[in-house]
Amino acid sequence: MIYITSDHGGYKLKNEIVQILRSIDVKVEDLGPKELNEGDDYPEYTLKLIEKLKENLSDNKGIVICRNGVGVSVLANKFKGIRAALSWNPEHAVSTRNDDDSNVLALPADYIDSDTAYQTVGAWLNKDFSGDEKHIRRLEVVKEFGQ
Repeated sequence: MIYITSDHGGYKLKNEIVQILRSIDVKVEDLGPKELNEGDDYPEYTLKLIEKLKENLSDNKGIVICRNGVGVSVLANKFKGIRAALSWNPEHAVSTRNDDDSNVLALPADYIDSDTAYQTVGAWLNKDFSGDEKHIRRLEVVKEFGQ
């Protein structure tokens, strides 16, 4: 399952991405916000996404969006088993899956246009972890940290 969420800064882009993913039959669950609220805070929505991901870390993936993508990725990375990657183009997103087995994609709504965001999400969703020995070795060290 793909879960997606944002704060007010990423609200418009989140809705556009949900619409595109659903139009190509990708199973996606929008965790909110359901309406624009300029006073909302990203932690509320990011934490909802983390809870959903933790139900099945091996199969679930998440997309989090805020204005610069940093707040949502910093919070997500505080949790054991979460490997959130802030990305802004398809090539970079692919490398986060290939090398780091990222399971959360953070997008910076103020620094990425809609078309690039769609391409970035698509590239990220369609790339698997390489399984290379050096990447596995590094991820084993990372697994020891977090809540």
